[in-house]
Amino acid sequence: MSAGERIDGPDHSPGFWLWHATLRWQRAIAETLAPYDLTHAQFVLLSCAWWLNERGELPSQQALARQAGTDVKMTSQLVRKLEVKGLLDREADPRDSRARRLRITPRGAELARAAITEVERVDVEFFAPAGEGTDGLDGRALSALLRRLVETSREERA
Repeated sequence: MSAGERIDGPDHSPGFWLWHATLRWQRAIAETLAPYDLTHAQFVLLSCAWWLNERGELPSQQALARQAGTDVKMTSQLVRKLEVKGLLDREADPRDSRARRLRITPRGAELARAAITEVERVDVEFFAPAGEGTDGLDGRALSALLRRLVETSREERA
C-alpha cells in the first residue's frame, strides 16, 4: 500500500485488523495475569526489570521506561505500586542522588518468572495462526515485522 492510497473499507485495512488483534491479545494477557494480581503494564515493567537485573543491570526508572517503551511518568507510578506490593526495591543511586536504581525482590523474581512463562504460553497460542497457510509466516518473522514497524519512525516511512 502506498502513501495516499485509499483502502476499500475496513476489511482491507491492516490498521483495523491490528486494532482488533491487539484488543483480543490484550484481553487474553489480562486474563492470564489476573491470578498474579498484575496489570499488563505492571507485568511489562516487572519482567523488564527482572530481565535487566538478570543481566547484572540495576536500571533507573528512566532506563526501565526506555526498555519497556513506556512513559516515564507512568513508569514512576507503576514502579511505586510494584514496590508497595513487595516486588521490587528502589535504591538510591550512589552516583546521582536524584536517581533510583531498581532491584527486583526475590518474591518479584519468582512472580516475574511464573508470569513470563504463562504470558509466553498465551503468545504461542495466540500467534500460532500466523504460521498457518501458504505464506509461511512464523512467530519470529512476525516479531521481526512488528519490530521493524516500531523502530521505523513515521518520518522515515513517509
